[in-house]
Amino acid sequence: MKVIICDDQAIVRDGLTMLLKLEPDIQIIGTASEGATAVELVDKENPDLVLMDLKMPILNGVEATRQIKTKHPEIKVLVLTTYDDDQWIFDAIHAGASGYLLKDTPRDELIKAIRGTIAGKTYVDPTIAGKVLGQVYSRQTQPATLVTAKLTERELDILRLIARGLSNTDISERLYLSEGTIRNHVSSILAKLGVSDRTQAAVIAIQHGLG
Repeated sequence: MKVIICDDQAIVRDGLTMLLKLEPDIQIIGTASEGATAVELVDKENPDLVLMDLKMPILNGVEATRQIKTKHPEIKVLVLTTYDDDQWIFDAIHAGASGYLLKDTPRDELIKAIRGTIAGKTYVDPTIAGKVLGQVYSRQTQPATLVTAKLTERELDILRLIARGLSNTDISERLYLSEGTIRNHVSSILAKLGVSDRTQAAVIAIQHGLG
């Protein structure tokens, strides 16, 4: 798994690099001290995941995430930051981040999140999960019919499971369908909902009471 680390503090970049290099299935292919450099590295190196800080000079992590996801929707961005401010959280998720962790996350949980995010799961730090759900439910104003009218029954089943954080492998096992079939359905769901990744699809599902 190819990973790029983006953080404006050298000690954090070096520490994460040393930590992740201990894992035989994780390869650090580049580091960046601000968002613009991270965007350039992604264009050049095509990683599986970017571990992204938020508050950085020149180009912050939210805008860097937005640019990366616009050009490379298949690349995962996992936020790792000290900021649990509501606006940072929601801006990062809306920009396309697949998960949001705080820097005091235990090592084992961070590694699990990196592997899981690449596999298609969503990770949100437990200390801020309540904020995310609270924001989602406070915006639950559109009737579910606006979503159900767009999707088939099978797509709705899959969307509900995406909202629960299940990966394509988990969904295929749950619904007794091949992973290829699930991937095709997920692509169709994202296109119909007008979103670029499953995290945004999950937010829409929860907003409409499908979570």
